[in-house]
Amino acid sequence: MNAKILSTLEYPKITYRLAGHTATSLGRELAESLAPVSELEAVKRLLQITDEAYAADRLKGSAPFGGIVDIKAALHRSRIGGTLNPSELLDIAQTARGGRRVKRHVSVIHEDHHPIPLLAQMAEEISEHKTLEDAIFDCIGEDAEVLDGASPELASIRRELRSGESRIREKLEQMIRSTSVQKMLQDAIITLRGDRYVIPVKQEYRSHFGGIVHDQSGSGATLFIEPEAIVAMNNKLRELRAGELREIEKILQKLTALASDYIEDLLFNLESLAQIDFAYAKARLGHEMKGTLPRMNDRGFLKLKRGRHPLLAANAVVPLDVELGNNYTAIIVTGPNTGGKTVSLKTIGLLSLMAMSGLFVPAEDGSQLCVFDAIYADIGDEQSIEQSLSTFSSHLTNIIRILSSMTSKSLVLLDELGAGTDPAEGSALAIAILEHVHALGSRIVATTHYSELKAYAYNRKGVINASMEFDIATLSPTYRLLVGVPGRSNAFAIAERLGLPGSIIEHARGEVSEEDQRVENMIASLEENRLGAEHERQTAEALRREMEALQEKHEAQRQRFEEQKDKLLLKAQEEARETVAKARREAEQIIADLRKLALEEGASVKEHKLIEARRKLDEAAPAVQKQSRAGTATAKAKPAKIGPGDEVMVYSLNQKGLVVEMHGSDATVQLGIMKMKVAADDMELVKASPAVKQQPKQAASLKRSRDDSVKMELDLRGENLEEAIMEVDRFLDEAFLSGLGQVSIIHGKGTGVLRTGIQQYLRRHGHVKSFRLGNYGEGGAGVTVAELK
Repeated sequence: MNAKILSTLEYPKITYRLAGHTATSLGRELAESLAPVSELEAVKRLLQITDEAYAADRLKGSAPFGGIVDIKAALHRSRIGGTLNPSELLDIAQTARGGRRVKRHVSVIHEDHHPIPLLAQMAEEISEHKTLEDAIFDCIGEDAEVLDGASPELASIRRELRSGESRIREKLEQMIRSTSVQKMLQDAIITLRGDRYVIPVKQEYRSHFGGIVHDQSGSGATLFIEPEAIVAMNNKLRELRAGELREIEKILQKLTALASDYIEDLLFNLESLAQIDFAYAKARLGHEMKGTLPRMNDRGFLKLKRGRHPLLAANAVVPLDVELGNNYTAIIVTGPNTGGKTVSLKTIGLLSLMAMSGLFVPAEDGSQLCVFDAIYADIGDEQSIEQSLSTFSSHLTNIIRILSSMTSKSLVLLDELGAGTDPAEGSALAIAILEHVHALGSRIVATTHYSELKAYAYNRKGVINASMEFDIATLSPTYRLLVGVPGRSNAFAIAERLGLPGSIIEHARGEVSEEDQRVENMIASLEENRLGAEHERQTAEALRREMEALQEKHEAQRQRFEEQKDKLLLKAQEEARETVAKARREAEQIIADLRKLALEEGASVKEHKLIEARRKLDEAAPAVQKQSRAGTATAKAKPAKIGPGDEVMVYSLNQKGLVVEMHGSDATVQLGIMKMKVAADDMELVKASPAVKQQPKQAASLKRSRDDSVKMELDLRGENLEEAIMEVDRFLDEAFLSGLGQVSIIHGKGTGVLRTGIQQYLRRHGHVKSFRLGNYGEGGAGVTVAELK
């Protein structure tokens, strides 16, 4: 893209603002060198990265870029064999650590919050070098000083240094406290000259004071003397400092060698970190501009919805609605000066450049922009005295350059086409240029003052008129672009409003041709109709928004009602389940206690009493649960009438039985060897009796029908005796009612407690005729086989 055109459309100001949102110098370099891309898929990828960064920044804020700096120069020095200083090594370690933090930050967002695949891929490519980080941080502190613990030798040298300095200071302090010495001193202080400890001695006492003179004051009245008593001690310190420097150099060389092993990885990390920082900067710029993600195409179509120039104040700029490339490929904009024509041109061009650079555009959702191979613009007055170019010449020079470079996939923006010369010739030349560009297939937006171009746009297919709205009442432009409405001359109306005599205005109107007057009247009529239609549209839009708000309100209320209903229902069901579970636990505990009592005391507890006790305890369940079951039973029982001899299902016992006789709505039911009185809503007809009346004896013979769902064996291994007795009782009832002649109870061998308890229970059970241990092939002593009556 031509740098001059980018400057004309103020694109560098956008990159400058973008650079201000970067967190690192690496990202700033990318922002400052940003340029539009002319390949559709590449632009879509850039926009997707920006969209992902926008989502990530909204969810978790900016990535932690602290500590990341440009270390390329340091890495280059280490590559060519140079030794890095502590500050450079510290930068490498902090950048490596910063890259690791950024990687983790992006990965967490991608995995736990919102999918950002392209950013996550960039972050995943950042390699981690914890070993290098630790090695540098162990040797170099935050102030870029080599730490004592960098090596045992350095720690030893610095201990000796501190000890030697302490001894020297003690020696000097003894001297300056001496009364005989104090009178020779200018000040009773200890200072340094060239890394050697000295004291300030008056000039006149030089001969009385032994030692080495290292410096003197500007007046010469004070000499800085190293007393002879500490010369050897100072020499020792100098040797230690030299050793310290040698040891530090060794440490730095070692760390430099370690860093040089990771040069390629670190350089690649810098590229990834720069791209991530750049993406977050684009996202923050989009947020600042209240931008949106545009839909992109490469078929020359653009549609801006309330697009705004990004460099103008949002509360002052008038939004732009424009469509180009579908029904028409050229727009001719007419209107007065300062009406906003040039701003409209720049807005279309600049937003296109921003979208092609992967930036959000300040427009409403649903805006579409095109990826052009180039955008050409001739905007503004570029006359040059030095080059002897007039306004017309400078415009024409630019246009010639554009015509020689443009293609059918280009966007051409021309401001004040044909201006600066004779109106007749200028309008003819403008029409010819427009026709040439239109015939090539380029998209074009041009502004002009010539009325001849209105007729050209009206008669030429694929070209449409547009104008900048002007408010006659206030004599000021509204800066709104009206596509489809040609601009009209407001000179007479403005002159009349300003007080020009009517006779002069009428005389002027007489000088205008009849055809021109008809065109102006037609445009005025169009403008009046447009204003009426605009008012109706705004009214309809307001009603639509009101209805949508009302619908959203009702939908929100309905959803709240549904949520409350579901919560109440779930709460009620949970309470019911807890109540039922509690009742059943109590019931089972009571029955278990009864059976345990029977086993301990050897008493014979009648099974029908246990079943009756269980039924009464089941009735303690919540009314909601019982009603639900009873209601189902009633609904199913309504079509059939229960009578003696019918087979029924008793809900409270979950067992089948035969009706012996009826007592109103209640019935006496034969359940195995037991008879029970059952309410009508606690039973359901399973099978009607073939005879109208049957004796109880005949009903008993019908009960011995085989139920295929009942198993012939019961596995009790792993259960305690109480649970096993309850299971055996239920199992024998079901087997007896299903007509089984023989069943097997698997209790295992073990200690024999379970087998003994079960067999004692079988001896007293009314359904059991006899029992035995299993034979070979049946399980042996681990199985008891019971024969039923």
